[in-house]
Amino acid sequence: MADATQIHQIVMNLAANAAAAMGDGPGKLRVSCTTAILDAAEASAHPDLRPGRWVRLDVEDTGTGIPSEMLGRIFDPFFTTKGPGEGTGLGLSVVHGIVKAHEGAILVDSQLGVGTVFHIYLPALDSRQPDASRVSRTTAGGRGEHVLCVDDEPSLVELLTAQLEALGYRVTACDSSVDALAKFLAAPLDFDVLITDLTMPGMSGAELAERVLKVRPDLPVVVATGYGHIMGEERARALGLRRVLNKPFSMALLDEAIQEALATR
Repeated sequence: MADATQIHQIVMNLAANAAAAMGDGPGKLRVSCTTAILDAAEASAHPDLRPGRWVRLDVEDTGTGIPSEMLGRIFDPFFTTKGPGEGTGLGLSVVHGIVKAHEGAILVDSQLGVGTVFHIYLPALDSRQPDASRVSRTTAGGRGEHVLCVDDEPSLVELLTAQLEALGYRVTACDSSVDALAKFLAAPLDFDVLITDLTMPGMSGAELAERVLKVRPDLPVVVATGYGHIMGEERARALGLRRVLNKPFSMALLDEAIQEALATR
């Protein structure tokens, strides 16, 4: 009952990384999906695993491998081994977020000069008796709604864009509140929700929201901030904002906030 778009995003990101690791030389990419029954000893290998039945998705390559000292950091969105012009390095962070949102686990085995295999564990459901609460969580996400996403940190804009697209939303991203306002005013009816950082140079997120809401009072606005004490729920409601997210937040919480905001239109 997983979201197909997000599983596609997992495979594409891992396959792209595998291709980069194998470079121009000969190599082999292997993708497989099996059922895994874990006992208590096997489940103890990872804090997110538990005994029982899982669906295991493996993506394996014969590339250069990952140095052991880097394995603990590969899912960090601010850590990358990519050089300038080689991409953002955010793919594994997005994969990790999707797996966590599906209540799964991701394990990595890698040997230098031999290759790497990612093991994705997703909780198996009995197709005859699906868990309704879990289905609603894992199948949530966008249906092509257009999100205007604003943050003055370019790396965070890239990360949020990747996460939102993985969740099924269309994204127009800006690292300037002034630029975001211009894009909005050029086509105010094109957007379904605004997600904005609070503290930005030139124009704060609160000021941006105020100017946007004067044109589109019905537009849901979600503020993401590392200074939650500055923007409490009471002040947010007074400004017409639908939700305040305190950084850092998970993909699941981001999706929940957007869906909640859209439901109040």
